[in-house]
Amino acid sequence: MTNPGEGQQSTLSAGGAAEGVEEVRNSPQQHGGAGGSDAESKPQEKQRGLWGDAWLDLRRRPLFVIGGVIVLLLVAIAAFPGLFAPGDPNAQDLTLARESPSAEAWFGYDALGRDIYTRVIHGARASIVVGVLSTLLTVLIGSLVGLVAGYFGNKTDSFLARFAEIFLGLPFVLGAIVILSVFNAGIEGSPGMVRVMTQVILTIGVLAWPISMRIMRSAAIAAKQQDYVKAAKALGASHGRIIFKHVLPNCVAPVMVYATIALGQYIGLEATLSYLGLGLQDPVVSWGMMISDSQQYIISTPHMLLFPAGFLVITVLAFVMLGDAVRDALDPKQR
Repeated sequence: MTNPGEGQQSTLSAGGAAEGVEEVRNSPQQHGGAGGSDAESKPQEKQRGLWGDAWLDLRRRPLFVIGGVIVLLLVAIAAFPGLFAPGDPNAQDLTLARESPSAEAWFGYDALGRDIYTRVIHGARASIVVGVLSTLLTVLIGSLVGLVAGYFGNKTDSFLARFAEIFLGLPFVLGAIVILSVFNAGIEGSPGMVRVMTQVILTIGVLAWPISMRIMRSAAIAAKQQDYVKAAKALGASHGRIIFKHVLPNCVAPVMVYATIALGQYIGLEATLSYLGLGLQDPVVSWGMMISDSQQYIISTPHMLLFPAGFLVITVLAFVMLGDAVRDALDPKQR
């Protein structure tokens, strides 16, 4: 169904085409040029989808460009820390303890004579890996539960919604203390790096999944009312096919926006747990641990706190900027 504006455009196009044909008849030499013009105009007539329009809009947003550049740089640092800081982050030299930044050590040294710049660079890997895996786990659990709750509704929705509220009502720090204490009960000495990182990822995932569940549930409730879902049901499609083939693809956008913002938040949560002594531990290097080590020297040696905290803030801010830009690009009301 076309609107009056489209009718006018088609009429003008038809008139223009008629004039062009008349000109071609009068001037055969211009026939090749007219054909080339029509061929060039055909690709422009292709309509972009939601993601195509969003990507075109994102490239024009300075917020997305700045945030994307920062995130790409941080990912490169996390993937190849040796290229940016080839030294050993745990190498100690007590003769250099708490020295200020200099040409030899851009960020100075900590209380044990370790190069803070090297530790900040190598600490990006643990912090970003924990943030990414926590986000994937949280979105996966929340999306599956939200899809089931929103699609089936009724008693299934009520039960899953009440179950999610149990976790929403549990304070994060208290819940993390309980879970991590249970994980580490009876373990002598400090647990290994993989074990500690897995514990932190599972803790964040268990406590944070209800938020993504609520977002996916709301999107699923709206999607199942659409005509294409009703048509699929009328044709006898199974619930699984309808959920994953028709409902899920139309519910991904709001969850992706939340995941982009949440990734930065989960990096901050990892730093919080490490600061409290519940998260990553030596010999793992993370920004939260560096902040925790600097708390006794905030007045006398502020650079021990300034640089890891600055990188943490910039990282969280970059992901929040990306999330805000993606949200605005995917929101039709913003256009």
